[in-house]
Amino acid sequence: MSTETSHLRSDAAENRDRILAAARELFAERGLDVQMASVARRAGVGVATLYRRFPTKESLVSAVFAGQFRACVANMDEAITDPDPWRGLTRVIEGICAMQAHDRGFSAAFLEAFPTGAEDDRARAVHDITVLIERAKQSGQLRADFEPTDLTLVLMANNGIVADTPEAAEAASRRLVAYLLDSFRAEHARPLPPPASVDLLAALASPSSRTFPQASPWSRP
Repeated sequence: MSTETSHLRSDAAENRDRILAAARELFAERGLDVQMASVARRAGVGVATLYRRFPTKESLVSAVFAGQFRACVANMDEAITDPDPWRGLTRVIEGICAMQAHDRGFSAAFLEAFPTGAEDDRARAVHDITVLIERAKQSGQLRADFEPTDLTLVLMANNGIVADTPEAAEAASRRLVAYLLDSFRAEHARPLPPPASVDLLAALASPSSRTFPQASPWSRP
């Protein structure tokens, strides 16, 4: 390999890293409603260079959140195999809420730009969480009137946290989730109003681009 070729490959790798770093920062700050041109400016590269590395916004989003996607799937896999149903369920809720609080773009990315097989992955995630809920109820740890839509309420509440810094948002999220999980324990159960008709996809959409799709795995008629 010539010195010139090696230099070109090094430049290309550096540009890709700068683009990913810039996109990660912007998505965390603003959600996914960020123009590709803004990413290019933040990265200090031309728009043409950005599109050579990432032909579509979807490909950029997938590359930026690849690590979070893997972590989310791994968290779910560990939770579903946990012999303690309550621990498995709380692990999932705490994990998803922590990702929400840390990065405004992650939730929308999970829904809009999950890598190949997204529909199957999301369907499996909904199935696994439903199984965890039922196991926790059967063990007597989770209140009997808990509904999957209650998890949607948790995500909506967590998604609405506003703070000056990511650290403050994460701290607020941890405290909110701890309060809510404590209220879900069977020993604290008191009569509740009827379950709400809320949309999981709306709950996970980024605050800056929140939409309300008609269909949802956990929405009630």
